[in-house]
Amino acid sequence: MPYDALLLLSFGGPEGPDEVMPFLENVTRGRGVPRDRLETVAEHYHHFGGASPINQQCRDLKAAIEADFAAHGIDLPVYWGNRNWHPFLAETLAAMKTDGVRRAAAFVTSAYSGYSCCRQYLEDIDRARAEVEGAPEIDKLRIYYNHPGFVEPMIENTRAAYDRLPADLRDGAPLVFTAHSVPMAQPGRQAYVEELNDMAELVAEGRPWALVYQSRSGPPTVPWLEPDVGDHLEKLRAQGTDAAVIVPIGFVSDHMEVKFDLDVEAAELAERIGLRIERAATAGTHPRFVTMVRELLLECDGDGTERPSLGTLGPRPDTCAGTCCRRPA
Repeated sequence: MPYDALLLLSFGGPEGPDEVMPFLENVTRGRGVPRDRLETVAEHYHHFGGASPINQQCRDLKAAIEADFAAHGIDLPVYWGNRNWHPFLAETLAAMKTDGVRRAAAFVTSAYSGYSCCRQYLEDIDRARAEVEGAPEIDKLRIYYNHPGFVEPMIENTRAAYDRLPADLRDGAPLVFTAHSVPMAQPGRQAYVEELNDMAELVAEGRPWALVYQSRSGPPTVPWLEPDVGDHLEKLRAQGTDAAVIVPIGFVSDHMEVKFDLDVEAAELAERIGLRIERAATAGTHPRFVTMVRELLLECDGDGTERPSLGTLGPRPDTCAGTCCRRPA
């Protein structure tokens, strides 16, 4: 094993009303997002008491990974750091340095390729390491969207969502796969969309499905991936569809974009137009998902350990080319 620690790297989120606006200002710094837009998004967090669920989900995942490591004889400490809120990544790297960690593998709570999903995390690692003199080396584990440990929990959760529909509505209910929208000009967009479609085909198991997008931001003059989930639900209802199952395959946990944009906004829209929907759970701390983290780590031991994948695109490489998904200068 070339590593002496595992780093759980995530997005971060506020944990109280006073943290909401500072968090949003930090996330959007340098992007020219108007104040009124930040205040609108802030209300999403205040709907849940000013706290994003993502930090607690990271604590739960960290604990589950630690228990899995202990059960399988892997004597590695697990650290947790965030891109955008406490514990900030630089703070975590400083603690790792103090503990004597020299090289760690990073498991990122983002399963796909693309700038926002992958390259931006690499940039954040480089930036945080530059802030901490003598910081440990960090190697990001490979893209895992098509690893059985992610695909299988989503299939199981999708079946469970179908089972929650009334029996007379199940046969005619299509799948609505959702992912976070990104700008059409964002580097890596094509790979992102290809992987989402590959994943959707796996999870659908032959049912009718569509891939839609949610949680877009930025000015309306900038093209983003479409269709929007709300527009698609209205289209389904206009075509006579009575029920649908929403599956957030673009996300690994039930964080704010899932809890508000789907469980509040999309649910209210569906009720208003008379469309029965069920939302599938994300992978979260599903035991198979937790096991996948260990399997990804063990792939790095250099002894030719199998690199499992499903679908048509094969396992993603351990490292990307230096120019992959970079923003133009």
